[in-house]
Amino acid sequence: MNAPIDVSFFPRAAKPLPSYKPYWAKRFGTAPFLPMSRAEMDVLGWDSCDVILVTGDAYVDHPSFGMSVIGRVLEAQGFRVGIIAQPDWQSSEPFKALGRPNLFWGVTAGNMDSMINRYTADRKIRSDDAYTPGDIGGKRPDRAAIVYSQRCREAYKDVPIVLGGIEGSLRRIAHYDYWSDKVRRSIVVDSKCDLLLYGNAERALVEVAHRLARRESVENITDVRGTAFVARATPEGWFELDSTEVDRPGRVEDHINPYQTTSEQAAAQGSVCEAESGTQDASKANTLAAEQPLRFVRGAGRVSSTGSVAPAGAGTALQGEVVATPTAVLRPPRERTVIRLPSYEKVKSDTVLYAHANRVLHLETNPGNARALVQAHGEGATARDVWINPPPIPLTTQEMDLVFDLPYARSPHPSYADARGRHDGETKIPAWEMIRFSVNIMRGCFGGCTFCSITEHEGRIIQSRSEDSIVREVEEMRDKVQGFTGIVSDLGGPTANMYRLGCSSPLIEAVCRKPSCVYPGICQNLTTNHDPLIKIYKRVRTLPGVKKVLIGSGLRYDLAVKSPAYVKELVQHHVGGYLKIAPEHTEEGPLSKMMKPGIGSYDRFKQLFEQFSEEAGKKQFLIPYFIAAHPGTTDEDMLNLALWLKKNGFRADQVQAFYPSPMATATTMYHTGLNTLKGIHRDERAEKVDTPKGERRRRLHKAFLRYHDSNNWPLLREALKDMGRADLVGNGKHHLIPSWQPLSDGGYQTARRKNSTPATTSASGASVSAKPRVGSSAAGKVGRRDAEMAAYEPVEDVRFRTSRPTPGQLLTQHTGLPPRSTGQGGKRKAPNRKPR
Repeated sequence: MNAPIDVSFFPRAAKPLPSYKPYWAKRFGTAPFLPMSRAEMDVLGWDSCDVILVTGDAYVDHPSFGMSVIGRVLEAQGFRVGIIAQPDWQSSEPFKALGRPNLFWGVTAGNMDSMINRYTADRKIRSDDAYTPGDIGGKRPDRAAIVYSQRCREAYKDVPIVLGGIEGSLRRIAHYDYWSDKVRRSIVVDSKCDLLLYGNAERALVEVAHRLARRESVENITDVRGTAFVARATPEGWFELDSTEVDRPGRVEDHINPYQTTSEQAAAQGSVCEAESGTQDASKANTLAAEQPLRFVRGAGRVSSTGSVAPAGAGTALQGEVVATPTAVLRPPRERTVIRLPSYEKVKSDTVLYAHANRVLHLETNPGNARALVQAHGEGATARDVWINPPPIPLTTQEMDLVFDLPYARSPHPSYADARGRHDGETKIPAWEMIRFSVNIMRGCFGGCTFCSITEHEGRIIQSRSEDSIVREVEEMRDKVQGFTGIVSDLGGPTANMYRLGCSSPLIEAVCRKPSCVYPGICQNLTTNHDPLIKIYKRVRTLPGVKKVLIGSGLRYDLAVKSPAYVKELVQHHVGGYLKIAPEHTEEGPLSKMMKPGIGSYDRFKQLFEQFSEEAGKKQFLIPYFIAAHPGTTDEDMLNLALWLKKNGFRADQVQAFYPSPMATATTMYHTGLNTLKGIHRDERAEKVDTPKGERRRRLHKAFLRYHDSNNWPLLREALKDMGRADLVGNGKHHLIPSWQPLSDGGYQTARRKNSTPATTSASGASVSAKPRVGSSAAGKVGRRDAEMAAYEPVEDVRFRTSRPTPGQLLTQHTGLPPRSTGQGGKRKAPNRKPR
């Protein structure tokens, strides 16, 4: 099954997806859209569905939407698949719309975690939902995976529930929940699902579906990789490693006393030295030695870390042989080993054990050497274990092509169309609009950024499509998708430039346990050849009907600088004026906790970017992204970042504060205050992490990034004085913020309306002026101070006082973006507007 163009040499010891015998219902053929109603089922000639998928997203039949991929993969295996999208969860009746599924329910919260979809990083409710028609919020419940599972059980309690998606993947063990500020149980326990499929689950789901179709009980399906379930006990034939505590010494081997004779050593072990006891004469000993040669038998005397002897057959001596038993402890086979994590009750109350459990989980993510995990939930009669099998085997290139070449309609379901029968009006789904003309070329990420959960969900091994498959999708998009103008918005994936990159050694890849292949530096075993990606870029941009191919996925610039030819191709042909990259910070403290490269890599990429832009005669700009309030970030770090931003002359209008998502390494740092990238201990060996918590400090860190916003100046002045940096407050160019405070209404206008802060208004609708800063005394002094401030007030509005930037100037994604040159001599032609 290994295609010769696979980037990874990892052996795919799994049954190929095309090798299953199709289910009998394949005779019904392919549905134009997976049915969402009984009427659609009648048109297809179905009397029932074999599998019903329940999702928190609107149904868009596109390979970028997880439910569409799962539905089409199951359909290709011959199963009849229906979809219930964004059902009303107040009762179980909407879950009966398609009838009783013959095999199982497939439940997911959607492409996004429902809590992240619903709440901002400051725990404020969002007013929109990009995965809902019309961008309307509130169409899915909080913790949607749990709620949907409960309603499915109420509707048809005897039907198995298979849970999947990003929300399930990131909650497969006891996890810290940012929104309730406590540790919650595994979602397997809370949802009461029969099976949890984590990661990209095509391989596991196909196997589970066929086994259920053969009438195998779901309770017996416990050996599928990439699954989790509730177990009452450890099955026979497994070695259990106890990892429920830290700082506990392991098995200690006794040192041999060099002053003891052979007989004394034997006596200490409870045996007798026959040669010295005289029970055997010399001739008999010689004969026995001649007939019994010394042979080493693998596994003889093997002892597990718990002190138990290896099971029978693991390695025994033949009759008449003299066995040399090794003194070192041989570990049990990894494929039959399960690691017991600290229980939910322990990690809930002990942050050290929580950090330890999270560290072990992240170390057991390589499909080549990962071991099963088990975590106890409950005590006494209610005790049960959550058993987590090793991660799924990555798909081969042939299997990736199979998944992406399925007959997707590449548009939302017709039921979402507006009065004109289109999907780009009032019922537009923003998430679909974003990826409407993009193509996913790979999966996985070996970056290992601690604030990101892609590695925990998709894995470190890159799974790449073939060049022909990518070109076929672009041509299909060009010919079939309504509104295509010749612009391909993206050729990418989780990362823009990891296509066909991977470990150069199959042996090293199979045993590697590093969380990142590019931190603290790029691994010497990692291939960084970007030639296959350059070839795809060139081929796609020369296709008939394709005018421009843009790269919208995040760029890993520390990899890009290893291939100047790639940077040249990217900059000169695939940048639409602005290129987004994510240095995230400038200071070593937070960067080391993020596992991101230093700012020097950014500077090298910026140099190449400007060089190749100048060679092409283009004025193009970098758009860096930064994170505020990340674990490991001090107030001084944010001050230094603000000074760097001011020195380089750019203003950040949209700032992302750190969002503690479940199971991320940075989230564990946030909760425990410990650096899980290093060993976890209870003593001084453990590295403590300074974590910005609380509304005021998180606001301060965001304010440093938006130092130019006058609404932030009072907070920054107070902070700078507390930090002993009052020298940065003044009206000179070398100062960070001015000493005067303008009269304002508290509003803030940006180039992007959604990121603007509305003005504070009174009940009558009139704007309310900003209140005097804390510390002002008599009211009579306020008028005098206002008069003094007015003397420094510029005539024009400082919020809009930005000149056209020079080439190479750094800009953020939403402020001061320079207008593209139109060749009109600096004057922009007014667009032709259609009359309303």
